Amino acid sequence: MSDLTSTCLAGRDLLRLLDLTPDEMSLVIQTAVAQKAAWAAGDHDAPLAGKAVAIILEKPSFRTRSSFEIGAARLGAHPLVMADDHSAFSRGAPVKDTACILNHFVEGIVLRTFAQSKIEELASWADVPVINALTDSYHPCQILADFLTLQEHGRRLKGLKIAYVGDGNNMANTYLEGGALMGMDVRVASPSGYEVEPSLVEQCREAAARFGTGAQIAVGNDPVAAVDGADVVFTDTWTSMGDEDQHARRLADFQGFCVTPELMSHADRDALFMHCLPAHRGEEVVPEVIDGPQSIIYDEAGNRLHAQKAVMSLLLGVPAPQDALDAVASMR
Repeated sequence: MSDLTSTCLAGRDLLRLLDLTPDEMSLVIQTAVAQKAAWAAGDHDAPLAGKAVAIILEKPSFRTRSSFEIGAARLGAHPLVMADDHSAFSRGAPVKDTACILNHFVEGIVLRTFAQSKIEELASWADVPVINALTDSYHPCQILADFLTLQEHGRRLKGLKIAYVGDGNNMANTYLEGGALMGMDVRVASPSGYEVEPSLVEQCREAAARFGTGAQIAVGNDPVAAVDGADVVFTDTWTSMGDEDQHARRLADFQGFCVTPELMSHADRDALFMHCLPAHRGEEVVPEVIDGPQSIIYDEAGNRLHAQKAVMSLLLGVPAPQDALDAVASMR
């Protein structure tokens, strides 16, 4: 484990969770805990007053835009939102040009885009922190919000048994990365042909071994085996943005991977259900589960605000709260 300081993340990028150490990931989550409690208590400090954050959205968004825009504003920063046909790249500007211009205007850049290579190129030219708000490969801020939510619901992250059922997409990739860093028992079940890339699985296993987290990682094609005894069951849409032309075929290929009460019955009796949304009731999950008592999807969505506030503040140089540093130290 690494030695933390209150500004250890200042000036850094967050392009995927494996950019962090376990302690650094815990620090983001605990900073979110502290900031959320402070805001609820009426402490509306604005540590980023006078600064600006560019929020570039090349993919449609509701939760991402709302949470980043409001989060930046609550921190005191001006959120410069550029969305869809009016994004920073809508007129075909080279990534280098956009990054080098934004270096003069803002103190941080948030990008929601398609290829992971694009955000990596942006970060290579930007002199300010770059935050991944979703790519086709990873969704780090969502998983930070998810793990914050689990902690709020009384789950200890280390050793937690989590199951992901569905497409081996950016969500599956990032649950594997987050689980590897937090020492979880992570199981992913996807239909044949839709599995997580083996190279990503190996990277996660290597990270778990390097940091000594004790994480267990299993990938396969059997949703019942994945869910067996799980503390949390996750799923995601079967058809991600950009794959809409494959929807009919995917509906057929994913039969048997819908999260139903029967599938949930194989999990722990107190298991929770989570979904990053938007959900398609009757496809990847039935209403009885997503709208039932085990579901915590709205707490999960709401915590995007707090997780992303923590990411922005730490990367833009705001010192981590002492309570957060103490909480991480106590978990070692």
